[in-house]
Parts: sequence; C-alpha cells; structure tokens
Amino acid sequence: MTTRQPEDPKQQGAQPPFPEQPQQPPGLESQMTPRPDYGEESYRGTGRLAGKAAIITGGDSGIGRAVALAYAREGADVLIAYLNEDSDAQETCRAVEEAGQQAVAVPGDISDEAHCRQIVQRAIESFGKLDILVNNAAFQRTYQSIQEISAQEWEYTFRTNIHAMFFLCKAALQHMQPGGTIINVASIQAYQPSPSLLAYASTKGAIVTFTKALAEDALKQGVRVNAVAPGPVWTPLIPSTLPPERAANFGKDSPIGRPAQPAELAPIFVFLATQDSSYIAGEVVGVTGGKPLA
Repeated sequence: MTTRQPEDPKQQGAQPPFPEQPQQPPGLESQMTPRPDYGEESYRGTGRLAGKAAIITGGDSGIGRAVALAYAREGADVLIAYLNEDSDAQETCRAVEEAGQQAVAVPGDISDEAHCRQIVQRAIESFGKLDILVNNAAFQRTYQSIQEISAQEWEYTFRTNIHAMFFLCKAALQHMQPGGTIINVASIQAYQPSPSLLAYASTKGAIVTFTKALAEDALKQGVRVNAVAPGPVWTPLIPSTLPPERAANFGKDSPIGRPAQPAELAPIFVFLATQDSSYIAGEVVGVTGGKPLA
C-alpha cells in the first residue's frame, strides 16, 4: 500500500550530487541517472480504487507515472495525458497494464483548450465514466532576471500550468458524479518562491487559490478538490530545466538532505482519491521533506 521506509530516511532514494546529465525539455525519465523510483518494486495496492477511472496529466514520467502505477494497482483504469514523450508514456502504459488495468495514452499540448476537452472525452469513451482527475503536468524554466523572460513564455507557462487546469476541471466536472475527486499539483514554490522560477512559482500560487475556490463550488455536486504541494522531486523536469550545477545538487538543501522519489508521493494521491479522505476538501497537503509550506 505504501513505499518501503528505511530506518534512516536519508538512505532512501538517490543522494545528490548527481552526475551531469543535461537534457532538452521536457526531458525523458529513461535518460536520467539515477533513474527515478516510481514504485514498481515497492507499491502494493489493496483495491481501494477498484472500478474507478482516472485522468493524469503529465502521466508519462515522474510524479504522474508513480501515481498512474499506484492507481492501477489500486484497481483504477488510467488515461495519461502527456506532451510528446512517447517512449516514457509507453513505459507507464506497460506498468498500468501489467497491474491488470486499462491504459490510454493521449499526447498533445494541454495549453490548448480544445485538446483538454478531447482528453476528457477520450476518457469517457474509453472508460464510460470519470472519477478522478489529477492535474499534474507543468512547464518551467529558470532565469536570472525578470528581464530574461519573454511575454510569450510567461503566457505559455500560465496556459500550461493554470489555464489547462481550468480547462480540464471545467470539462471533467460535466461528467463527474458524487464521490469524484480532483487533485491539483501545487508546489512549495507557491509558499517559498525562488526568483529564478518566477513564472512557475507564480502559477503554483495561482493553483493554491484556484483549488480552494473551486473546492467549494465542486462540493455542490459532491466532488472534492484538493492539492498536493511537493518539495524537490527527482523527475525529468530537473535535468532538462535547471542549470547543471543546480541539477547536480538538487534537493540537497532539504531537511531530509535529498529530493523525494516519485514513489514517495504516490500514497498521498491515493489517499486523496479514496473515501479515506471523504471529509477533506480545499486543502493543500505538503510533501516537502521537512520544509514548512508557510
């Protein structure tokens, strides 16, 4: 049901510094060293999502892949939406199908509203229903100054990280029944923003507010909306968007002393999707390795 927990948490997962491994964004998990742990050897399901159908954006790798595997091992069919990382998406689908569940992969750019509607429609056509929406996909770049950020990139960051969330939630809520859940992915950057991630951090702050406001609205139809705010997590975004020296020491400054592995986040996404969290709505749950959100 959960990942293994060694006695010393600093011994779980890979430790920085990591070898230099620059990639072109959005990056591929298959080219990372060390490879992220998405729970294939450690996650054990207990059927808590049996019969459910889920959409996970950014489901090809990182947190999205770990959540897809966990949901499948809990009994859910999974649609993964991703940009263009076909080889990573195929690996995620393999893991879902080996768990005995249906996997559907939908490539495309979620910054486009029409594509977001198509994702939801594809889930309805494939599964006959939609119970869970996980808004996980995100775009980020690092810059030394606001002067380096173009207006086009600022707009694209918002369209990918927060506009797409609006598009997907709006489309999904037309089909979700009471008991359905939406889980948005915020970040510690919403609370402790880095100047070099100005655009990304700003969208994550917007996601926190969006989640809290939508939660009250969605409860009118019996759907719960919450958010998860990760700290540093070892995903393809890191080697593909951070300067090599920052990527090499990524997560070293966290209280635990290392970044999280994606598998360590999956259990909270399972919890928020089940009736175990039936009285939780409008909350932001931090998974930060010891750093406070506030």
